[in-house]
Amino acid sequence: MIHGLTTASTALLDRLSHTIQKHPKRITAAIAAILLTGGGGAFAVASFAPDPAEMPVRMVTLPVESLAENLVLGKLDAPGFSLYRSEQVRSSDTPESLLQRLGVADPAAAAFMRGDTPVRQNMLGRTGRVVSAETTDDHRLVRLTARWVPDDSGNFRRLIVERAGNNKFTSRVETAKLTASSRLSGGVINSSLFAATDASNIPDGVAVQMAELFSGNIDFRRSLRKGDRFSVVYETLEADGEPLSSGRVLSAEFVNNGKTHQAIWFQEPGSKGSYYTLDGESMRRAYLTSPVEFSRVTSGFKMRLHPILKTWRAHLGTDFAAPTGTAVRTVGDGVIEFAGVQNGFGNVVFVKHRNQHVTVYAHLSRIDVRQGQSVEQGQTLGAVGSTGWATGPHLHFEFRVNGVHQDPQTIVAASDAAAPISAASRPAFQRLASNMRVQLNAAALIEQASAE
Repeated sequence: MIHGLTTASTALLDRLSHTIQKHPKRITAAIAAILLTGGGGAFAVASFAPDPAEMPVRMVTLPVESLAENLVLGKLDAPGFSLYRSEQVRSSDTPESLLQRLGVADPAAAAFMRGDTPVRQNMLGRTGRVVSAETTDDHRLVRLTARWVPDDSGNFRRLIVERAGNNKFTSRVETAKLTASSRLSGGVINSSLFAATDASNIPDGVAVQMAELFSGNIDFRRSLRKGDRFSVVYETLEADGEPLSSGRVLSAEFVNNGKTHQAIWFQEPGSKGSYYTLDGESMRRAYLTSPVEFSRVTSGFKMRLHPILKTWRAHLGTDFAAPTGTAVRTVGDGVIEFAGVQNGFGNVVFVKHRNQHVTVYAHLSRIDVRQGQSVEQGQTLGAVGSTGWATGPHLHFEFRVNGVHQDPQTIVAASDAAAPISAASRPAFQRLASNMRVQLNAAALIEQASAE
């Protein structure tokens, strides 16, 4: 019997399959009709619910206490705020023009500054001094501060003008310590050293130090190549977190024509400190390469047409073009042999060094030393001028050996270097040199990133 049912079921399934394959559209229509019929039934059931529009509505009203506690919101004080701005003082500034650039609209403050002695002495007319102002949101002055470095003591001065009441102000001058921090930077030479340092926002004082530092190895007037690069770590002196001036170059690297030159500042116990290569060799020589800071040579040690006598004669020295008043320094340790006026030299200083070496500094606008005085390398002797037989401001510099004129560049190149790092200081120097290598590599990466 079971076998018979199974056989019948199989036959029925085969017949249904054959029917579905033969009439698919009819089967689909039948199923859709069944579904629609079911949906209508559901709709019919749902339609027995009450209509929301016919249901009763009740309104509920509750009192709410004012957040302003019965005060008119428009009369509440709005929160105030302060505005800050900094500017550099110009030589032509009046209190009004300076305050205007600082965004201050306060006639009482301008009147106070005009009559205040500390302001007149330390701010107005002091070109380049940075002044910062704090004002209210309606541009009235709250505080005005000027900072500057008066000398090499490591301190700075702070002038403060402060509101003391309605249209009343006070001023005071304070002294505080400068804070030294280090900065990393670098650049690539495209035209000149100063163009590259300007593009990298490196202070001119740091650029001059680099030129001086590597002047014994690199001729910055003739040997620079496009694509030469440099990295430098230098001090910056800050007052209240604001950079006021640059300090000493701590380490530097200069790649000139594929050759790398490196230097690091190190001070051994009991010494004044000096620059060394990263291997510990001293970079200090008996003579500096120039009696003025990095300058332009206008006439070298050679035959030339004399600008006044109009005759060809040997130029037995080197001329350095520089503005009147530029400091002139001795290239080496020695004693002042002569300081005064002499013929075509005008104001001139003779310095006697060891080994019968004598240096001459002529056409000075002033003389700052006296005969018989001992001087150290780099010490100021006077200032550039145009006294004597000179057609314009410049320094005439001579180097004499046993009374015979020599090319200064040759003498400087042949001068002996100072002693290297001592054995006792070698471990401390190596630790510093290792740290500076890391910083110079970081400066080089900054330079590369900015170039890309």
